[in-house]
Amino acid sequence: MGATPISNAARASGQWNDAWDEAAAFDAEWMEKFLDMGTLPVRKGVLDPKTYELIAIAVDASCTHMYAPGTRRHIAKALDLGASPEEIMAVLQCVAVLGIHSVALGAPILADEMTKRGIAVPTNTKEK
Repeated sequence: MGATPISNAARASGQWNDAWDEAAAFDAEWMEKFLDMGTLPVRKGVLDPKTYELIAIAVDASCTHMYAPGTRRHIAKALDLGASPEEIMAVLQCVAVLGIHSVALGAPILADEMTKRGIAVPTNTKEK
């Protein structure tokens, strides 16, 4: 088996998806190439890290994916990289055209991550 520096870095940084464990066990070289391809835009500097995380949120929160752990991880990192809650919500709204479930999945995660960072979470002020 060859070296897997990108996979190792993903594991060490918490960016590793546990669902990839079996695929990596069967073919670590393929997994390394997959991660190499998927992270190339940010590693080459074509996309800044914040934009990359916003795109990753869109992918993970989309109704064709609905991957809550990845959505949470990318929302957390995007906030840490300076993305505003409004930017993240805009991304969720963009993928909502694929299904309103994207917003239903991502909005509570955004609120949780904002709360963890002491960022005020908006409340519904409309009277019932």
